[in-house]
Amino acid sequence: MGDVIHNLPIIADIHAAFPNAQIDWVIEEGFADMLKLNPQISRVIPLAIRRWRMHLFSKKTWREIGQFKSQLQAHQYDYIIDTQTLLKSAFIACIAKGKRYGQGPNTAREWLAGFFYNKRFSVSRAQHAVDQNRQLTALALNYRAPTSAPNYGLPRTELIKKIGIPLPEKYVMVFHATSRDSKLWPMGHWVSLGLLLAKQGVTLCLPWSSDTEKGRANIIATHVPQAVVLPKSSLTELAHITAGAQAAIGVDTGLIHLAVAMDVPSIAIFTDTHPDLNGAYGGPNALAINLGGKGRLPEPSEVFSAFDRLGTF
Repeated sequence: MGDVIHNLPIIADIHAAFPNAQIDWVIEEGFADMLKLNPQISRVIPLAIRRWRMHLFSKKTWREIGQFKSQLQAHQYDYIIDTQTLLKSAFIACIAKGKRYGQGPNTAREWLAGFFYNKRFSVSRAQHAVDQNRQLTALALNYRAPTSAPNYGLPRTELIKKIGIPLPEKYVMVFHATSRDSKLWPMGHWVSLGLLLAKQGVTLCLPWSSDTEKGRANIIATHVPQAVVLPKSSLTELAHITAGAQAAIGVDTGLIHLAVAMDVPSIAIFTDTHPDLNGAYGGPNALAINLGGKGRLPEPSEVFSAFDRLGTF
């Protein structure tokens, strides 16, 4: 999800340079609904590589692959831009009709992918992923790469209108779960932070998507007054709920980047990765703060102090 969100600013950049541009986006099916929240994307084309791999010999799988290919080849594209520059994304770009643009072998994430493009560029990887994507797209379409704060194109005001469950007046979204245990923040730290925020009259809202995550959320809620364990929610539902939060805090997970993309003041906690290249990257209307890093675990007091810098309470 982080890769998807770090690409969203190129949509606004393209429309600023070419107001009448029609932009289609190929994306893994699980994230397709998120892209539909951006009104500047003309067509979202889902595919299911993860699911297809598990059922490679199924007739249904090959029927779906054929349908995806037909949908992708329904138009002749003026530009096919692969910002991910992996072998799988380069191969998908080859299926579409049109001239392909991407990074060359020296800077592509997987160097072999660099040979699949008709036009290749060198973009430094020693910069944040958002800047890499914006620079590559500007080179491909021959406009000056913007230096302004990124516009992710997710209308927070409109999203708030569609919150489907009753919530406290003041709440903070807590993204406590992540794909790797090494990225987790200790349970005791979440409880300590929650108690500090509770004294300020702030309620923690805890989402979850698996039984393990639900168990963690329940433990935190047991020890923190007024904390709310949310019902299991889809990505779109979480987007609406997050849009209404006063702030968001989370470990290195796609959901914290989603909060940032919606201009929700956010704090991202890093424990096993460096935030310089893939950390929270705020837009023009809200602050995003990165704390910690590989081998450096932020203390609850440090995170609580960061809330003063957000200016939300």
